[in-house]
Amino acid sequence: MEDVKGNMKMLLLLAIKASLKAGEEILKVYESDFAVEHKDDRSPLTMADKNAHNTICELLEEADLPVLSEEGKSIGHSVRSKWDYFWMVDPLDGTKEFIKRNGEFTVNIALIHQQKAVLGVIYVPVTKVLYFAAEGIGSYKLEIGGIMEESLEGIISQSAQLPAAYPQKKYTVVASRSHLSEETEMFIDGLKTVHKELDFISSGSSIKLCLVAEGSADVYPRFAPTMEWDTAAGQAICEIAGKTVIDYTTNKSLLYNKEDLLNNWFIVK
Repeated sequence: MEDVKGNMKMLLLLAIKASLKAGEEILKVYESDFAVEHKDDRSPLTMADKNAHNTICELLEEADLPVLSEEGKSIGHSVRSKWDYFWMVDPLDGTKEFIKRNGEFTVNIALIHQQKAVLGVIYVPVTKVLYFAAEGIGSYKLEIGGIMEESLEGIISQSAQLPAAYPQKKYTVVASRSHLSEETEMFIDGLKTVHKELDFISSGSSIKLCLVAEGSADVYPRFAPTMEWDTAAGQAICEIAGKTVIDYTTNKSLLYNKEDLLNNWFIVK
């Protein structure tokens, strides 16, 4: 695709459709007696992950852009560094939440341009909540209740623009349900000295970034390992909603397509 920037609406609609279709594939497995495999690092991998990945890649082929995901993490930086635009995909973010059957897992699709996430789609299949954003278009949340519009304009007309207003709420911290580190707990203790009262939300997957983007949470500290595909879509949704995703090491926005695909610690607010 030559004019990627000029086709942002088409790309966003394509990513939305891919996320919804992947969500359908995930739910087919989620609602069955699924078997769990293990990758080399012994983290759970299910048939849902594979099926969602294949579905997303098939639908995104229309854009004729490279795709980088956990499934393709062996692609060398010498190859990746030449990509001007590419898709960053996590077909099933929150596999631990999937195994626990708590519904807190997502489909993440982002478009990366020169190390920056410029488009993001996050879909929560169990609750049928869709978050999506693109530069020049805005950041939105849609709770899919009935028949969904086919056009991007129609989808936006059904959606709420982010951030939303949450008046009279306490300062709210969101943190990981499955990966709460000692350093994160220390950071939260520090917030307690600034804010007399804190509310705390515990959540899985990239939903945490979405909660800050929408305004229901004020900060998400992450002082534990994540990979680029865990955060790219959520960062686009947050930043386009006017929030920040700051690398704790550089004090600048998280960057993508690094030689090492592991993120530094970060704070979303």
